[in-house]
Amino acid sequence: MSELQSLTLTELSERENILRKKYAKFQSENINLDMSRGKPAPEQLDLSRGLLSVLPEAGPFEDRNGTDVRNYGQLDGIPEAKALFGDLLSVTEDKIFIGGNSSLSLMHDTIARAMLHGVAEEEIPWMKLPKVKFLCPSPGYDRHFAICELFQIEMIPIEMTPTGPNMEQVEQYVKNDEAIKGIWCVPKYSNPEGHTYSKDVVERLAKMETKATDFRIFWDNAYAIHHLTDTPDVLADIFAASERAYHPNRVYMYASTSKVTFPGAGISAFVSSEENIAFAKKQLSVQTIGADKLNQLRHVRFFDQVGGIEKLMEQHAAIIKPKFDQVTHSLDLALSGKGIASWSKPNGGYFISLDTIDGCAKRVVLLAKEAGVTLTGAGATFPYGHDPRDRNIRIAPTFPSLGELEKAMEVLCVCVEIAAIEQLKR
Repeated sequence: MSELQSLTLTELSERENILRKKYAKFQSENINLDMSRGKPAPEQLDLSRGLLSVLPEAGPFEDRNGTDVRNYGQLDGIPEAKALFGDLLSVTEDKIFIGGNSSLSLMHDTIARAMLHGVAEEEIPWMKLPKVKFLCPSPGYDRHFAICELFQIEMIPIEMTPTGPNMEQVEQYVKNDEAIKGIWCVPKYSNPEGHTYSKDVVERLAKMETKATDFRIFWDNAYAIHHLTDTPDVLADIFAASERAYHPNRVYMYASTSKVTFPGAGISAFVSSEENIAFAKKQLSVQTIGADKLNQLRHVRFFDQVGGIEKLMEQHAAIIKPKFDQVTHSLDLALSGKGIASWSKPNGGYFISLDTIDGCAKRVVLLAKEAGVTLTGAGATFPYGHDPRDRNIRIAPTFPSLGELEKAMEVLCVCVEIAAIEQLKR
């Protein structure tokens, strides 16, 4: 029995009165902290200030093949940018398409093209089918779910475990339902829990039998290099596993520099089989002449200037790791042993996942907001914004200062305990 569950109703009320006094004090302090999104802190943005001046007015503006990047051409990106992502993601350059400032745009457009044109010449456009469904490991990334809602794709929640999605559920669904066309995956330092898929999960995703011939894995490798420790998690190679399983076209991978340099002004990559890339380029050649090649060249030269992207990421980690430590320290100090919450302790990524007791997440978020701390909405980490157990809260610790974060966590922990006591007294 947990510490709070062992208390009588009278003792719970006494504890609640103490907490209510703390809460009232917070409200009187006019706190105004927003932790609703995973944004880099100003100090992180300053690390990339050199990006703004790395291309001098006089040039040169040629890529390694001597092509002037100020002009039209190179739909799929300059070779240096392909090499950059190839090294980071351990893929060959012929499998890479360089996009604009957002991998989210690439994901959205991949879905849109699949709806309009299918995923291959011989496949039916998804919009012509009676139903399209996606598997959604949950808790997961709300923007993935928003894309599905936009295109009226039915979402099926899949339990998320410390080693990845529950593969028994996944395999059962895809084997029996032809309408299931894809699965969303954040395979390394997942959003929000910070888990990394195990080798077994990667292998099973690659080789599983699917009833739909046009099933695709949407592999959002957003945090591939966002390590917080000197012993980063290792993610198995999904492309190699898929090729071994004779499913070379199964995977669509996405990545970007959004939280490496400047969000909204970075570069992104769509990675897949040569066949998938060729099919996509055929359609994209009608949509665009290519993304900003000057920005691609700017990034490549900037990373060379600072000693490599890994070196830059070490500087990011030095700024944000103390913030992750502050969050876990606050949770450990205030809530450990009380049996009313559990939380992840990731080795990388941008978030910490907090689970309250069932039925409390919405109440915690509301209490925090009324005390001046804005969190990601309860339910946002589940399809349709519905957390069936109303318990998961995504904590985004990167943007606030350490002092602000300490105060925000003090508020949050009091709110978690108040909500838990309210629930236990019912």
